[in-house]
Amino acid sequence: MTKTIVTGGAGFIGSHLCEYLIGKGDKVVCIDSLITGRTTNLERIWQHKNFEFIEHNLSEPYYTGAKIDYIYHLASPASPKDYLEYPIPTLKVGAMGTYHMLGLAKHQGARILLASTSEVYGDPKINPQPEGYWGNVNPIGPRGVYDEAKRYAEAITMAYHRSHNVDTRIARIFNTFGPRMRLGDGRAVPNFIGQALRGDPITVYGDGTQTRSFCFVSDLVEAIYLLMMCDYDLPMNLGNPAELTILEFAKLINLLCDSDSEIVYEQLPQDDPMQRRPDISKAKAILGWEPKVGLEDGLKRTIAFFKDDLATKGF
Repeated sequence: MTKTIVTGGAGFIGSHLCEYLIGKGDKVVCIDSLITGRTTNLERIWQHKNFEFIEHNLSEPYYTGAKIDYIYHLASPASPKDYLEYPIPTLKVGAMGTYHMLGLAKHQGARILLASTSEVYGDPKINPQPEGYWGNVNPIGPRGVYDEAKRYAEAITMAYHRSHNVDTRIARIFNTFGPRMRLGDGRAVPNFIGQALRGDPITVYGDGTQTRSFCFVSDLVEAIYLLMMCDYDLPMNLGNPAELTILEFAKLINLLCDSDSEIVYEQLPQDDPMQRRPDISKAKAILGWEPKVGLEDGLKRTIAFFKDDLATKGF
């Protein structure tokens, strides 16, 4: 049986990936510090015979003598609200956490996939962003703790690949949404949906002309798996290239929530990118992958999840 580690597996994307791998027949070990992850995300597989949960902060060393075949390294705060609240843990898990997982992969002869991010492109000057673009990142700005942690993680991953022959993959993940996001995590999807469902004003930062591209989580998880299983070892963009402005997105969510919430504007945070859209030519050519779930379909599923979340938790 294939044995797989998923770090950050109690998080939004990580929990969906754990379920997907269990469905593939893997024995899955989920490692999470629970700084931003939640064990409730793992309810469906918690009692599964092939699932194991370990609470551990990967900024500290981790070792297992058990044979490991694959490591998906997703551990990190991922929303601006979280990494601004936890700047040092974000830097440490991006640096030391990646170092520890690469060391484990080297020792075990395991293949490791690093979950990197579109944030390595910073506030890009070209659109869409291809993998060959080096980015426009402010290393000392407040967002730099996440951007530079991931850029360092990519650098050390490639160093282990070249110097120690570690079998590596790098996924540059663009904006992803779906059930199990946290209503209060500060990202556009949960912010807008929560505000619309409560009848609160919808907060758009800046003038709303900045663009984003949103990929539904099931599409992303499939892409991550296909990347792990292919022979391509350079960074690959994974996301949905369908682009729209933040204002268009807010209006669409208002409509789908059957809400008449007013749209209000606040100052754009420092270094917030004005455009974000993946060039997924490599994913199409190498993985034979492109997103299947349309934006409205994905939003309807996510809204239904948040309606239940609000009914249960009342926030």
